[in-house]
Amino acid sequence: MNWHDAAFMLAGLIGTSVALVHGVLIQRRIVGPYRQLGEARLPGSARRLVPVLLQFSTFNWFVGGVALMVAAVSFGAQARLATGLLVGSSYLFGALGNLWGVRGPHPGWMLYAIALLLIAYGIAGPGG
Repeated sequence: MNWHDAAFMLAGLIGTSVALVHGVLIQRRIVGPYRQLGEARLPGSARRLVPVLLQFSTFNWFVGGVALMVAAVSFGAQARLATGLLVGSSYLFGALGNLWGVRGPHPGWMLYAIALLLIAYGIAGPGG
């Protein structure tokens, strides 16, 4: 494994870790209170759909992190490029959305920004 593969692996590890923490925090701080608030006021479809939509980004970022780690050890150049661009676009959206939402320093957007730099380095390397 060279440094570019290691960068992809580390970006994937960051992505999956942040996704897991994100999922727990979303569940505790948003989904739980939302369900309590909406029990009597919201139709059943909204009570079921909103939590799933809130956790969609968690799922997407986690799967993206796993894809980066697999790409680091077994993908060819074109598949690594495609994986890096696809996952990178998801992480970029998450980082910018988080930065816009909190409007200041926050571990979420900072870690995804680091992951983006690692993805770019991984793509730029041999086999990337």
